[in-house]
Amino acid sequence: MCTVRCPIRVEVEDNEVKWIEGNPYLLGGSLCARGGAGVALLNDCERPQSPMIRSGPRGSGKWEQVSWEKAIQYVAEKLEKIIARYGARSVVVSTRGGPWQDLFKAFTFALGSPNYTNHDSACGRNVHHASLSVYGLGRKGFDLDIRNTEHLVLFGRNILSSLGVAEVNQVMDMLDRGGRLTYVDVRQTLTGIKAHRFWLVRPGTDYALLLGIINEVLRQGAYDKEFVDRYTEGFEELAAFVEPYTAEWAARECGIRPAEIKKFVEEIATQRPRVIFHRGWMLARYRDSFYASRAIHILNVLMGNIEIPGGQIIAKGAADCGVQPPRSFTSRVKKPEEKRADGVGWKYRHFDAGVGLFHLFYEAMLTEDPYPIKALICYRHDPLTCFPDPEAQKEALERCELLVAIDTHYSEFAWWSDVILPESTYLERETPVALKKGAKPYLFLRQRAVEPRFNTRANWEIVSMLAERLGLTDFFPFRRIEEIWEWQLEPTGYRTEDFQEKGFIPLTDHPILYPRDQLEGKFKTPSGKIEFVSRKLESLDIPSFKAYQSPSRPPKGRYRLVFGRAPVHTHGHTINNPLLNELMPENTLWINQREAQKLGIEEGDLVDVIAETVKFTVKAHVTEFIHPEAVYTVHGFGREVPYQSRSYKVGLSDQKLMEGLLQHMDPVGGGLCLCEKFVTIRRSPQNPKRRVEL
Repeated sequence: MCTVRCPIRVEVEDNEVKWIEGNPYLLGGSLCARGGAGVALLNDCERPQSPMIRSGPRGSGKWEQVSWEKAIQYVAEKLEKIIARYGARSVVVSTRGGPWQDLFKAFTFALGSPNYTNHDSACGRNVHHASLSVYGLGRKGFDLDIRNTEHLVLFGRNILSSLGVAEVNQVMDMLDRGGRLTYVDVRQTLTGIKAHRFWLVRPGTDYALLLGIINEVLRQGAYDKEFVDRYTEGFEELAAFVEPYTAEWAARECGIRPAEIKKFVEEIATQRPRVIFHRGWMLARYRDSFYASRAIHILNVLMGNIEIPGGQIIAKGAADCGVQPPRSFTSRVKKPEEKRADGVGWKYRHFDAGVGLFHLFYEAMLTEDPYPIKALICYRHDPLTCFPDPEAQKEALERCELLVAIDTHYSEFAWWSDVILPESTYLERETPVALKKGAKPYLFLRQRAVEPRFNTRANWEIVSMLAERLGLTDFFPFRRIEEIWEWQLEPTGYRTEDFQEKGFIPLTDHPILYPRDQLEGKFKTPSGKIEFVSRKLESLDIPSFKAYQSPSRPPKGRYRLVFGRAPVHTHGHTINNPLLNELMPENTLWINQREAQKLGIEEGDLVDVIAETVKFTVKAHVTEFIHPEAVYTVHGFGREVPYQSRSYKVGLSDQKLMEGLLQHMDPVGGGLCLCEKFVTIRRSPQNPKRRVEL
């Protein structure tokens, strides 16, 4: 149902799902609306029911339903012809990410292509690269012990709406026991309502506020000097850099009062080290989001909150519990030595080459530099909804000879593709074993609750069929999920029966913390220390600290378009779900009350939202709780797949308005600049004329 993958318990009778709840051992039975709507997904007839091959032009909606044998044969023959002519490197495979991407990464390598990727340049790549530059550990290198913290600070992380149940439960428990919450955003949110302190800031000024806070923390001496002296390098350079960025300066830039910044720092000075500046999840926003993310990581270090209850706990693995990890599929193949077509790792040496940057493959498609890209397989990834400017994407995709979508629903990419291989829903499929790293690591898997309603397959079954047809059985010789589980679990000493009691296998009963005075060697930077000044960045002539540049103000009559999530929907995945669509059938456009008055717009009026060549008409939500430079909408609407009758052409699509932004990225972090689009707003002529009583 969503990328959080909350662990669940399902009750089934006669192959019918009767009840879904959160795993009682991990979530205490809690579940959100999306989790409860799994039954509606299962029974929804407006999802792919059998493999489909395009029989008309791309995007025409002309399809032929075929057998799995014919669909696999079609894909395999196309791949063989492409590989024979252009080489295996011309094939790109992309996934949504998550614990089971190892399967598709291994499939990509087995084909002979280095070009495995995922959606992350439109999500957390800036956070990941910033974390690597400071700690040498990636975005998921730490668990946040929110439940036991004294103060949680959130920069645009609308944690109670863009929610994961476990994290929300931690936040509510933290608040119940007297913890504090500070929330920073360009609009008020469900999270901001719960906060003790809410700062409505000018769009694009998060970095300014963070610099001002660092300056004030150093000025007040509100940092852990002993921890900084022992485990960091570059403190003097940091102090010199932030010296001009005072609280007074930051307050003017952001639109808040300097006394509030100073009071905030006085407060966290008494609460550290149990203060967490949340690293965020999605920071693909502005051209300085990487440096804003770096500043968040630096503030956590200054608090000295690493490896303590109520702080950041280094994520532990199986080895920390004295257990061998489960086998991975990538261990069965050799990674190709060919350079990546997106340039990551050779042209862009400062980026992590693990999954690269998806949006840069479009340039390779268009230019055939460094080599042609002729096939794209997307598993649970819809780039036309995920990335900006779908029309620019389609121009590049037209250079491909094969587009394959593997998904549970009709994504916009699936509608444009050549072949749809329908995956069974999460209630109808099993998945391989995965390791959940954290303070308390555990092994988990997904078991099939009911048999598939339609002619769909699990991800491992689809890979198995492709591997067999392409002669890749050395990489994937498995024919039953039990064979996969047994092979994966053999080195761990556990068996599949061990999952039955709790639905997972805990590898420890208590959180594992390294001694605070023995953290040497835990940070994977070139120096082995936490690096305020990144040796890797500096060696590539990239500054560790970037001078702040004030964001452009929108021209008169135009507004910065920002977007976010709703608690009842997952990106663009669930808009057509019968139950969730009933809860939220469309999105609206938030606009500041004063700005709306200037434009003659009232609550509920239809408004035109206009980019260069794209226009949407939606209802306005007029509120004082959004910055006057910005307008806001919920992402995922405005879909154009006719088979999805509930969501077809309903609402506003933010990514379709982002014309010209496909290659606009933070140059150091690699994240896209998804909040850098200005749009024109006007009251729509479709509104009925207002009558004035005389």
